[in-house]
Amino acid sequence: MLDQMTLYPVADDVLFAPGGKVVIRTYGVAPAGAGGSAGAVSYRTWVTGVRDHPRYWHWGHFEDAASGHRRVLEWLTGRGPQPVEGLS
Repeated sequence: MLDQMTLYPVADDVLFAPGGKVVIRTYGVAPAGAGGSAGAVSYRTWVTGVRDHPRYWHWGHFEDAASGHRRVLEWLTGRGPQPVEGLS
C-alpha cells in the first residue's frame, strides 16, 4: 500500500511521558505519481502512544497541517484545547 502513496513530511515530534513515548507526525499523502498537484494531497496528523483520545486529525492544506500540528502538540502538553480538524 505504501508503494502506491507518496508521503510529504510536515513535522515530527516525540514526547516522553511516564507511560512511554508519544509520537506526533504530520504529513501529506498523495497517490503515487500525483506529483503533489494541488488537491491531490491530503494532510494528516497521527498521534501514537496516547490512549482514550483521538489519534488522528485531517487537514485541508499545508498551512492548516503545520498550525494543526502545533495545536496538537500544545494540547498534549496541556497548553491548549483539543484541536478541531481542518481549522486554522
